[in-house]
Formats: sequence, C-alpha cells, structure tokens
Amino acid sequence: MTVRKSVAALTPDEKRAFVNAVLELKRTGIYDRYVNAHNYYLMSDSDFGPRIGHRTPSFLPWHRRFLLDFEASLQRVDRNVALPYWDWTVDRAANSPLWASDFMGGSRRGRDGQVLDGPFAAGGGRWPVTVGVDRRDYLRRVLGSGVPQLPTRAEVDSVLAMPVYDTAPWNSSSSGFRNHLEGWRGTNLHNRVHVWVGGHMATAASPNDPVFWLHHAFIDKLWADWQARNPKAGYLPAGRTQNVIDLRGVLPPWNNVTPADMLDHRRFYTFDKP
Repeated sequence: MTVRKSVAALTPDEKRAFVNAVLELKRTGIYDRYVNAHNYYLMSDSDFGPRIGHRTPSFLPWHRRFLLDFEASLQRVDRNVALPYWDWTVDRAANSPLWASDFMGGSRRGRDGQVLDGPFAAGGGRWPVTVGVDRRDYLRRVLGSGVPQLPTRAEVDSVLAMPVYDTAPWNSSSSGFRNHLEGWRGTNLHNRVHVWVGGHMATAASPNDPVFWLHHAFIDKLWADWQARNPKAGYLPAGRTQNVIDLRGVLPPWNNVTPADMLDHRRFYTFDKP
C-alpha cells in the first residue's frame, strides 16, 4: 500500500527519487500529457455543459483520480516513489526547504519569475515548458507576490468544520465544504496557494510546476480529513442534477470512473498522519 508522506518528512534519498522520476516522465513526454489534460479540462469548465475539474462538486474526485494516474506513472519509473504532500499551513516561507535547490528550487529572476536553481530550472535543460499561456519556455514562480500569506491552520480547521459537502447551485457561488476548500468563497484555501506560488501555478497549465502535485496531494488529504470527521456526510449531489456530475456520473476523460469510485482513498493509498 502506497503511503503519502509530508514533504517535511522526506529523506534526502526520497526527495532525490521523486525528482528523478518526475524528470524521467518529462524526458519521455508523459509529463506534458498531464499538463495538457489539466489545461484542457480547466479551460473546458468555461464551455457549455457540465463543469468537470473546477468550480463544481467533482473538483475533488476528479483531482483524486488525476493524482492517482500521475502517481502510477511515477511508480512505473520507480516503484518506491509516492506523491508527497505540501502542508502549507506549516511550511509557509519562500526560503523553506521545499524550495531548496535539491527539491523544487526557488530562486527566481526579477519580474518574469524564471526559476534559476534546482532540477526544474531552465538552465539545466531538463525542464522545457511546452504547454503554457505564452511563448516563454521556462518555469516561472513569484512566491508570495500575488498574495502575502498562505492559509493558516485555523482557516483550514474552519473549513473542515463545515458539515455539508456542497450545495446548489453547485458552482463557484455555492456554500459548503468543497467550494470553501477550492477557494471561490470564504477562506479561499486551494486557489490562494496557486496565487501565492504564482507564475505557471496561477494558470490553467499549473502542472507545469511540479509543486502542483504536492499542493493537490495536500488538498486531497484535507478532503480525506473532512471525510473522517464527517462520516455521514457524503458527496453531493447524489442524484441527477442538470449540468453537474453527480455521485454516479462519469468523470471525463476516463468515462469508467465516477465520484463514488473515488470516495475511499484507502483503497489506493494512506497518509503518514491521520
């Protein structure tokens, strides 16, 4: 059984193995397929028809399956690698070990935000950005420039205390746990982290930045934490609802996966901390 650990608990060897597996997926072109998929499904959320990946109840099960697929790709490179999660309520500084040159890298150049050090810097030649919003082919970040602070533990706890998964109209104006976790209302958790990192993380092609996976692994853990706190509160909507993927609706692009299939993460992995 795969165990997902906090970034802060990773050994140097575990960090190295994760980075090497990510770089191998990039070298073979598999990594950019994930960037393209996320970009497509986030942008398609503005089209007519059911929303899929964002601003909708399926935000959490869609990303859970997306992370599972990526983790499986990593494990085909190195079976011992698991997705770590970035607990940004604790690891909050732009100079923290997360951004050190042996892991995500962090130093950046002026206004354009080009990442200058670490395994994903343009200078290393191993991380060309091919999916983006402009023609710049290097990874960009602007840590702490878009918003000054990451969410706090108190803010997370206030969202975990919400007893209902989601509510009508099932979009970015909904109340309930999902929309507050995603960040369109209230405390703004998920979205705020994307903006805090900035650069590619603030675009639809956010997986261009490998920290995307660490952030979303923590969002997934927070969903698991909420489920443990609210065992009788299930995914909503449970029945047929227009323009929404309900409990038994199929999730593109898989089309053989439903939110119901994604409710119990323990079928696939556990976390190092409850």
